[in-house]
Amino acid sequence: MKTFEKPLTCAEEKYYLQKCREGDQEARNKLIEKNMRLVAHIVKKYASPERDIEDLLSVGTIGLIKAVNTFDMDKSIRLATYAAKCIDNELLMLLRTDKRRNREMSIYEPIGKDKEGNEINLMEVIGASEDTVVEDYELRQNVKKLYESIENRLTPREREIIILRYGLYGNEEVTQREIASRMNISRSYVSRIEKRALEKMKIDFTNFT
Repeated sequence: MKTFEKPLTCAEEKYYLQKCREGDQEARNKLIEKNMRLVAHIVKKYASPERDIEDLLSVGTIGLIKAVNTFDMDKSIRLATYAAKCIDNELLMLLRTDKRRNREMSIYEPIGKDKEGNEINLMEVIGASEDTVVEDYELRQNVKKLYESIENRLTPREREIIILRYGLYGNEEVTQREIASRMNISRSYVSRIEKRALEKMKIDFTNFT
């Protein structure tokens, strides 16, 4: 990680904040530059092998810029205290966005094939008729609505079976027979529970506008 400038003293910060309030662009830039060390410090909490550190710094910097633009120097707190919250918020939004994207990918990944050999996914199973899976299917819902339906409409057992059956929330997809073995129930019972859960979820999709 690159080396950043030392932070401003309390007196220096007040001076540049006042100049920034008066519209001095150089003072604004100085406040941002001198607080980049704070961004780097907070970014360390979110660093992982899957995340590029420069991307995290860029997102954290957006939070810092927002903090400088909206900070009220009349309040009895330092800019760094306020900026830390803004930086955290931006990074958390990034994590939530990545999480939603990962969920969307799992929902649209193939889970099997229909009678004609076409690949199908969970969204298609929910939106299709009993006789066909892909034919005459029109996608009407989004990923958020699907997960809300799983969480709010299903019983704990139904939810567990749907999650395992279709590999949601980062789980691996398993067969009805494997689920039956785990739960110590018959495969046909698992099939009935799965079908009932999908029928329940169809209600949310039918009513969603």
